[in-house]
Amino acid sequence: MERTTSFTEGKILQPLILFAFPVLLALFLQAMYGAVDLLIVGKFASSADVSAVSTGSQIMTTLTNLISSFAMGTTILLGQQIGSGKREEGGHTVGTAILLFAGIAVALSVILVAFAPQVSRAMNAPEEAFHKTVDYIRICGGGMLVIVAYNLIGCIFRGLGDSKTPLVTVAIACVCNIVGDLILCAGFRMGTEGAAIATVFAQVVSVVVSFFLIQKKDLPFTMKKENIRIHGVYLRKMVSFGVPIALQDLLVSMSFLIILAIVNAMGVTASAGVGVAEKVCAFIMLISSAFMQSMSAFVAQNYGAGRMDRAKKALHYGIAVSFVIGVCMFALTFFHGDRMAGIFSSDEAVVLAAADYLKAYAIDCLFTSIFFCYTGFYNGMGRTRFVMIQGILGAFGVRVPVSYLVSIQPKTSLFHIGLATPMSSALQLVLCVGFMMWLNKKRGGASGTSDD
Repeated sequence: MERTTSFTEGKILQPLILFAFPVLLALFLQAMYGAVDLLIVGKFASSADVSAVSTGSQIMTTLTNLISSFAMGTTILLGQQIGSGKREEGGHTVGTAILLFAGIAVALSVILVAFAPQVSRAMNAPEEAFHKTVDYIRICGGGMLVIVAYNLIGCIFRGLGDSKTPLVTVAIACVCNIVGDLILCAGFRMGTEGAAIATVFAQVVSVVVSFFLIQKKDLPFTMKKENIRIHGVYLRKMVSFGVPIALQDLLVSMSFLIILAIVNAMGVTASAGVGVAEKVCAFIMLISSAFMQSMSAFVAQNYGAGRMDRAKKALHYGIAVSFVIGVCMFALTFFHGDRMAGIFSSDEAVVLAAADYLKAYAIDCLFTSIFFCYTGFYNGMGRTRFVMIQGILGAFGVRVPVSYLVSIQPKTSLFHIGLATPMSSALQLVLCVGFMMWLNKKRGGASGTSDD
């Protein structure tokens, strides 16, 4: 049987990079997932279908991101248990997670199916696309069980130190989604309904393949039927780890929506320019995000094994590699942002506006390459409440107020507004470094025990 990866012994840099690379590819495929949906629907369906898929997928993406963030609590707890060799506890954690997320999935399905019209209305879906938006939300909402299972399984694998299996399942889902879109949208002209069915079907196939792959692995935890119940102690730990991460992601996403609303007041060109820039940013931030997720899994195992020396070395290696890549992304985005924006728009004014905004984001590439590694490090330790606090302070203490204050200045530009983001990241980096110094001083060089 195939064994999962242990990060608690042997080399550090090579396993970290080998783990991060499949995570990066999986994140890239996930970013392409929605883009392909819109591309095919836009080619073979009406503008109302495009609007419906765009609005509906925004809702589903937000929910999926929240679920993935919350499931990080399972990744962290399971990684710590595997690192400390607690096979029985690992089985209890997985069993608890299965029931917990099954309950969440059922609740979300009921809410989305029953209240799809109200959700569509709250999103200001255009009247001509309203019923199609409702259909999309109901179909995807009805498939929430497999969507949640798909994301939970990926988090469990990463907790075991296995990033290749989630990559395989994401790739399978992407291929099935494309094939489904082509058959249902291009072949049968089903438009919005076809795109929604293809999305759910793709993840059904991915979940089935995941269960097949699980059976071939030598799992480092004991899994029995009696484990599949709610174990209070592990539920509390998962929630204490996962809720701060999910809450931070939600509030940070809200802060960017507020900034978009601020920019919208500057006119359609500025609004479109920022929209295009955000699409570019979704790709240029993938490497930093991959290192953050990989650092969490690596540190969780070593933290559980009491090997904080290895965890700290991994942090230093991760920062070094990530920063070198961050410098490259800075140069590419700062000096060639117009070419990158041109991939998503042919309107010269929009491209120039996006390029202006991207110059500020280029600076952010330098900061995020470092502080994302710190974030992953603290998540792996279970210090998720600190991660939440520094994220909220950066978003609402700097990013939003600075964006607003700059926007009301005479002769302001998107570059000036965009500078709020690297300023926010700079504060978060200072907080992360300061927290590390405090932990070292408090523990005499040995980092803390858990989130308290």
